[in-house]
Amino acid sequence: MAKKITAQIKLHVPGAQANPAPPVGPALGQHGVNIMQFCKQFNEQTKDKEGLILPAVITVYEDRSFTFIIKSPPSSVFLKRAANLAKASGIAGKEVIGKVTRKQVEEIAKLKIPDLNTSDLSVAIKIIEGTARSMGIGVEG
Repeated sequence: MAKKITAQIKLHVPGAQANPAPPVGPALGQHGVNIMQFCKQFNEQTKDKEGLILPAVITVYEDRSFTFIIKSPPSSVFLKRAANLAKASGIAGKEVIGKVTRKQVEEIAKLKIPDLNTSDLSVAIKIIEGTARSMGIGVEG
């Protein structure tokens, strides 16, 4: 018999840096999840991605056990890294603060395709280009 799901929690946590402090502690604590157990498992699985912000979807069951899925970092993180930027433009559309090449966008699309709403690489590239445009990053080529 399958366990009954009581909650699904979506968090953005830095890789290998989960700790009981907010946002992790309060989000898991209100559902009765063992916070330290989650932190240890998350940090163990993400030790090779230290520093990247990773979305995690945590499924909490009736007996307070849990499972979690770690997704790839947001496209904006990859785009900022490719353009060597600390943050995106405050007035995107009017101000271009960085540039990325078409090849860099294609590489980011290949990394992100499992988490996007498409399996077509050309559509994934357009999605990443749109994200770049909304961040004030120009795409060359």
